[in-house]
Amino acid sequence: MTGMSETTGPEENAVAAAPTTPQEWRGFLERYGERYLKNAADEDELDDLLDEDQLDALEREERVELWLGEAPAREEAVAASEERLGVRFPPTLRGFFLASDGWTHLDTWVDGVHPCGRVSWMRDSDAGRSVTETYASIPGNEDDVQLFRRSLEIARGEDFWLLDPTDVGPDGEWAAYEFAPKYGDTTKYPSFSALFYSEYESMDEDGDDDED
Repeated sequence: MTGMSETTGPEENAVAAAPTTPQEWRGFLERYGERYLKNAADEDELDDLLDEDQLDALEREERVELWLGEAPAREEAVAASEERLGVRFPPTLRGFFLASDGWTHLDTWVDGVHPCGRVSWMRDSDAGRSVTETYASIPGNEDDVQLFRRSLEIARGEDFWLLDPTDVGPDGEWAAYEFAPKYGDTTKYPSFSALFYSEYESMDEDGDDDED
């Protein structure tokens, strides 16, 4: 793992198009769901998500409207999570929770974005603590370990999505990271919103590859 960590940046268009308000998130997540159904979901998943008419419409490349998110979080629930963690969430994360309290359908190596009540410090989650201890035991990983110890874990699967409260932009956004323990790769984004939007863009690329 030593020397394998690599920090890269997202495309500029991800920043420009990233949603912030609950209304912007709602529209974006609807588009995300449409693209996910078209480019990312496998046949078994489609059978679980869609009825026969919707499957036929998808086959005809017609628009299928289906909300793949959760119900919006109440402001009181978001505030309670912030109080529990001792922080105020950055604007794009707050906007996300007020549009959808968690998300499970992602074309990525994370299982989904946690609902606000499950967001934790990476150092406090079982998986996060295990990864941190493993990296701390190997010389040369000091920067990664410090990042893990100070960051919020907002999504987890094989990879992690993290937010760093010590790296705040002029817009109040925290730096976001996608971390792949298997490879030691850490990819940095200017915000949670930009990280989420990069996943949306990658589905388009996947779909284009399939068509070639």
